[in-house]
Amino acid sequence: MSLDVAGIRKDFPILERCQAGNRLVFLDSAASSQKPRQVIDAMTSYYETSHANVHRGAYSLAAEATELYEGARRTAARFVNAPSERCVVFAKNVTEAINLVAHSWGRSNLRQGDAVLLTEMEHHANLVPWLMLAEERGIELRFLGVGEDHLLDVSDLDRLVDGVKLVSFTAMSNVLGTLTPIRQIVDASHAAGAVTLVDAAQFVPHLPTDVQALGTDLFAFTGHKALGPTGIGVLVGTEEILDGMPAFLGGGEMILDVRLDGWTPNEVPHRFEAGTPPIAEAVGLAAAMDYLDGLGMASVREHEVTLTGYALRTLTERLGDRITLHGPSEPAQRGGVVSFELEGVHPHDVSQVLDQHGVCVRAGHHCAKPLMRRLGVPATARASLYVYNDTDDVDALAGALEEASSFFSL
Repeated sequence: MSLDVAGIRKDFPILERCQAGNRLVFLDSAASSQKPRQVIDAMTSYYETSHANVHRGAYSLAAEATELYEGARRTAARFVNAPSERCVVFAKNVTEAINLVAHSWGRSNLRQGDAVLLTEMEHHANLVPWLMLAEERGIELRFLGVGEDHLLDVSDLDRLVDGVKLVSFTAMSNVLGTLTPIRQIVDASHAAGAVTLVDAAQFVPHLPTDVQALGTDLFAFTGHKALGPTGIGVLVGTEEILDGMPAFLGGGEMILDVRLDGWTPNEVPHRFEAGTPPIAEAVGLAAAMDYLDGLGMASVREHEVTLTGYALRTLTERLGDRITLHGPSEPAQRGGVVSFELEGVHPHDVSQVLDQHGVCVRAGHHCAKPLMRRLGVPATARASLYVYNDTDDVDALAGALEEASSFFSL
């Protein structure tokens, strides 16, 4: 393995916990990752030594808090190679970031008859805002399909992108683990005159990311899937796009001036950060990105490709035709997300039985009901891998699944 997983595990207090008499095997990082001591300590230190509201106070404590908050913005910009820190907007999560774009850019630029191109593998966060606009404005929604190999079908991309105003798509499926061809879609979209938005919630925590090299106009990721705290996400946009977007929420901080007969919006990124922002969460996010930088994102990716390959082989060898694995067969084409069905056992029952062995997996539709329908299943169980997982976690998963299969076949 390219990472010292035994050493990494020591940084995560929760992994010292026992579950049902077993060590905790956490395989649900695609939903929300665990947090290292470095993140917890950074947020605790902020609250103990530096807390004040930002941008507004002239006293030294407020200036210190402001520097920590804006320093986190600089760290986020550096982590994904944003054009500048001015291009980094803090939001609550990717869901809020996409809704911000739909409300601000969408309502300013989309009219009846305009088209938006999405994919069949989107999380609800990148479906519902556009469905809402379709109901409100009468816009047309088009979709790139999913092939039998569980890769995104881009064979009809040039036709589907013709005439669209926006192309919004996931960088990595939270169900299949499928990596989408970001640059190919971005280039085709720009050639057709469309703006691009990438949902990178599952991508940024696991792969080296350079938004300038990817060429996308808007790009969103979240903190809690990348070892950071809940309650903070990041929207990265080009200055041209962000400068042309009206404010999303009204209140303090997002204004330059307010009169009884009108108001003047603030400059970006502050235009989109109304009210008191998630200061401690930004501090924690910066610590998480520093931690991942210390591991090296290329090493993170190499580790997950190797471990995903081991998981696919192990589950197939030990469970045979009792298990159905969803997603591309080649580990290099996917992230560390393994969705599966155990023959004759409902995914929720699978999850509950695994929990009795200390193994945590997700069960359900994973906020991707259209994709579930495309797969022809109501739900799946999902194991997702990260930096603190190793082959022994996969072995524990396989062993627990063997017991579950035997129990329900009685």
